[in-house]
Amino acid sequence: MQPIWEVLAQVPDPEIPAVSVVELGIVRAVEDGRVIITPTYSGCPATLAIEQAIRAALDAAGYRSMGIETVIAPPWTTDWITPEGREKLRRYGIAPPSPSGEVACPQCGSTEVEEVSRFGSTPCKSQYRCKSCLEPFDRFKCH
Repeated sequence: MQPIWEVLAQVPDPEIPAVSVVELGIVRAVEDGRVIITPTYSGCPATLAIEQAIRAALDAAGYRSMGIETVIAPPWTTDWITPEGREKLRRYGIAPPSPSGEVACPQCGSTEVEEVSRFGSTPCKSQYRCKSCLEPFDRFKCH
């Protein structure tokens, strides 16, 4: 199964290409001839694109018989984002979710921030502004 995980780890998220679908926690399991995925929320518009990208990567690596199953229960949680994924989000300019709920600017690290809009560039993010460096940024919503 490890070679399949390695293939999947190279599939970027279509909305946040700095992280893979594995790092984002979208790929839940590889078992019984199938890849099990859970979108970041049940209405995620990128779900089809994710499935297509995974299918293309599996096919290119010779795993044409692997199925892809999308499940929404239990629902995806930000707890599934890997530590590497959180760091890549930050370097990409997106504040990753934190267990404490504290929001830090991905540019300068300041926690002197304000929410500008609950809705960001995608439904899974909200828009913030740093009061220290004045830069706007997205924050990945916790759920």
